[in-house]
Amino acid sequence: MSTNSRDNEARKVVEERGLYFDEIEIETVYAHKPGRTVTETDNVLFTTMTMNTQALHLDAAWSECQPFGQRLMNSMFTLATMVGQSVAQLTQGTIVAQLGLTDVMFPHPLYQGDTLYTETVVTAKRLSSSRPGQGIVTMTHTGRNQNGTVVASASRTCLMWTREAHVEGAQK
Repeated sequence: MSTNSRDNEARKVVEERGLYFDEIEIETVYAHKPGRTVTETDNVLFTTMTMNTQALHLDAAWSECQPFGQRLMNSMFTLATMVGQSVAQLTQGTIVAQLGLTDVMFPHPLYQGDTLYTETVVTAKRLSSSRPGQGIVTMTHTGRNQNGTVVASASRTCLMWTREAHVEGAQK
């Protein structure tokens, strides 16, 4: 049996993570890929798990008679997916806490079978005055369907680690 010398060496480990407060740039557009094609199962499961009995999400026959002519994706599912699409690129392992969501809008419906693409623009950031080693980041998430039509947007504020404080904390 041959022995590969690389087997005995320490290999470089690359860990997937979001960006630290110090790495986030204001006015940069962060495009989150891949998109997420949403399904009937997503809609029914999310709607029933959250105890939302809205017929616009569950009743195909009734929804056909409504202004949009079909079931709509649950807007809270759309919001959660839009924020979720940003996690790997921006906040995975680098967030302390989500502080709030404001200015949530759904200007156009998302339908079953549509693909949701999200991008995020960081609009503000500042170091926390009460939590050393952490900073507050405000970002705007915009979700578009496969045709580029905006289906949702929201402003989100997060408490984020600085790299130095997070690394120091992990070493203790």
